[in-house]
Amino acid sequence: MIKIILADNHPIIRQGLAILLDGEEDMQVVAEAEDCGSTLRLIQELAPEVVIMDISMPDLNGVEATRQILTQYPWVKVIALSMHSDSLFVLNMLNAGAAGYLLKDCALEELVHAIRTVVTRKIYLSASLSNMLVSDLANKLSFDDFQS
Repeated sequence: MIKIILADNHPIIRQGLAILLDGEEDMQVVAEAEDCGSTLRLIQELAPEVVIMDISMPDLNGVEATRQILTQYPWVKVIALSMHSDSLFVLNMLNAGAAGYLLKDCALEELVHAIRTVVTRKIYLSASLSNMLVSDLANKLSFDDFQS
């Protein structure tokens, strides 16, 4: 059973996700947190495999929270679930150690697939974000960068 903590400051998001994810036979939402401080306490208490983290939290942003989580609990897989699609947000979360990044407009099936992917120690990015990052990278590089 994959134990999950949902960290989002909007109760309706947490409650809705909890109902949906608990419907998966291999997943269990063990707790919900409205801020990063309570997320850290719940991780210590419940030892989840996955934390679904919003980037915009009231006490600490999701990037810094992810850094703190992974410093204290390196086995936890953090998946960002955000409305922010800008490559800077995505890269900051990945640099902080997040194992996945999805947009809040994704389908449940994609979130479930992302959870199952990160617990196998792989990175998950939604296709639209992967395409954007590759495109951004390609635009920043020139042919001259590859010549010796």
